[in-house]
Amino acid sequence: MPAASLSIKSLCAGLDLSPEVLRFAHIPGGKVVFGAGCLDQLGAEADRLGGKKVLLVTDPGIARTGAVERAVRSLESAGLTPVIYDHVRENPTTDDVDRGVLAAREHGIDLIVGLGGGSSLDTAKGVNFLVSNGGTMHDYWGVGKATRPMLPFIAIPTTSGTGSECQSFALIADAVTHAKMACGDRGAAAAVALLDPELTLTMPARVTAHTGIDAIAHALETAVCRKRNEISYAYSTAAWKLLSLGLARVLDDPGDLEARARMQLGAAFAGTAIENSMLGLAHSCANPLTAHYGIVHGQAVGTMLPAVIRFNRQDSAAAAIYDQLGAGKPVEELVAELLQRCRMAAPLSEQGVGESLLSTLAAEAAKQWTAQFNPVSAGEAELEALYRALW
Repeated sequence: MPAASLSIKSLCAGLDLSPEVLRFAHIPGGKVVFGAGCLDQLGAEADRLGGKKVLLVTDPGIARTGAVERAVRSLESAGLTPVIYDHVRENPTTDDVDRGVLAAREHGIDLIVGLGGGSSLDTAKGVNFLVSNGGTMHDYWGVGKATRPMLPFIAIPTTSGTGSECQSFALIADAVTHAKMACGDRGAAAAVALLDPELTLTMPARVTAHTGIDAIAHALETAVCRKRNEISYAYSTAAWKLLSLGLARVLDDPGDLEARARMQLGAAFAGTAIENSMLGLAHSCANPLTAHYGIVHGQAVGTMLPAVIRFNRQDSAAAAIYDQLGAGKPVEELVAELLQRCRMAAPLSEQGVGESLLSTLAAEAAKQWTAQFNPVSAGEAELEALYRALW
């Protein structure tokens, strides 16, 4: 593992990141393949894993980009039978998972592919839990609740945001209460992740901005959280360097494939950092905003992030890390500038958040599981003050 962290640092320090060299295979747990056009390897990888009938979990938007057609063609060329479930919604709930399970059981699938953003990948993992182990998603809320082996899973992200392709957790909301359930198990992790930056070229500007800010939040929160370690920190810093430059360039030129590749690789590295550490208050505060007001996750976490960074500077070690990442400029100012460029800098009041609910949001944020890993402890009073400062 130390050798892996050194190679990541070297990548960010001096490696040419032109599209011609943006190709590699890295095996931290599952196999990670990175390079333009690598979606075409799907059939070969699924066949290697023993798949015959493959459930392809995606959403209607991805289906319209041509990516699903390419995936199906690759699977069929390897002699496999694809079954398409393309009804995933943003912020997936137990209903999305249950519908996918019905499709999987009806066709007797033996391998699952998630193609899309974090919603598609999380739904695919959720389907895997239930097809392999039975029950409902509530049975797997927590860590290591699966008792049987899971089906092989291949993750193909089309956004640069959640890093779900490099994590063993599925984030699924209860369809009734809207509570987000983090369901984690090593068996849920992707056996193969195909990172094809060409797939991100079709992302709308709004999605690029929201997912990019989310990935940046992952990099910055994992860098200072209480569970950080040498390995996670190497991934966090590499992710920050790739994402901060990549997002700025993509905002100027959405067709810049090298910048898109930086973002996708950075998001995957940030996801790997989460897998080896944890997040913090920006995510704890974002979830209630999404649950109560439907604020898109990237917007919610981006709104909170600069204030959380300033709050965390009370911890000297966290402050030193921020200073190192900022390289001469406060990192919270760099984030604020990116939010401005992404047109995501509106205060909470302009996003529809009612002042009367701030105390309720704070109470719910305090109960979010990522809150306990923040470098500076925060109770309801401190969290309400954070919300109020951003209102």
